[in-house]
Amino acid sequence: MTSRYNLFYVVLFFMILGLANAGPLAYGICQSGCNSLVVACYAAAGVTFGTVTAGAGIPAAVVACNTALGTCMVACVAAGCAPTL
Repeated sequence: MTSRYNLFYVVLFFMILGLANAGPLAYGICQSGCNSLVVACYAAAGVTFGTVTAGAGIPAAVVACNTALGTCMVACVAAGCAPTL
């Protein structure tokens, strides 16, 4: 009985795989673009991206960069879910 269920799941997996029409490549490109922009934003603020730790002394420009990064990453979800031809 177990092998019947395993076969069912394998067939189901390949059926779903054929239905995938999202754009994982577009999603990856979008994520890379967001990260490039946040690195430039940090550089403009005079800070190196990835070196600031959470605390009370975080510059407001870094907080703005982080907020912009989050907004950009959320927008990438639309790129990843959009159908591609």
